[in-house]
Amino acid sequence: MQKTIAAGVLVVAAVLSTFAQDAKPAQEAKPAPDMHVQAGESMIPKQAPEAKPGDVDTIEHLMAAVYEVISGPAGDRDWNRFRSLFYKDARLIPSGRRPDGTIGARTSSVEDYIEHSRPFFLKEGFFERAVSNKVDEFDHMAHVWSVYESLHKKDDKEPFQRGINSFQLINDGKRWWGLTIYWQGEDEGHPIPSKYLKPGGRKQGAGGSKSK
Repeated sequence: MQKTIAAGVLVVAAVLSTFAQDAKPAQEAKPAPDMHVQAGESMIPKQAPEAKPGDVDTIEHLMAAVYEVISGPAGDRDWNRFRSLFYKDARLIPSGRRPDGTIGARTSSVEDYIEHSRPFFLKEGFFERAVSNKVDEFDHMAHVWSVYESLHKKDDKEPFQRGINSFQLINDGKRWWGLTIYWQGEDEGHPIPSKYLKPGGRKQGAGGSKSK
């Protein structure tokens, strides 16, 4: 647990090794395939698969879909479904402490994540579930503070890792999209505060709207 730096939505060896390099500068990531149209045109990814309506009609459904699509026994995941949940240029950002105590983060695109995490999922069972979700929403913007548990098997009694995923979401008037997932796994020196382990609710700012 103490040596596990990040085990959130992307628990992959490539991510963990990034933080285990004793604060060496991270190598430049390979450019992801250009999935997007030019500025001024539609903001929807050109090659992004169409999402299942029930995955993106509410914040709660989008959150559930993200956790569900990455969970399963050893084997491949439905990557087209995964792609369909994220907006143009979405980012997935693990963060944590290196062995020397310094703190770092790694920013990945959706395609980077698929490339780096797929070998892990092919070999290892991985299930992730939300313990509590606290939602703040204003107009088309939403933020979800999501406490997660990671398990090797769906029926494991205890998680091998817990942490917090910070989700940023956008509603384009038709559906919800994931913009950012930024997370950190807990360790013995930095446990999740008890206030975040209680079942969450929804907070709505002035002028906010309910999930569409």
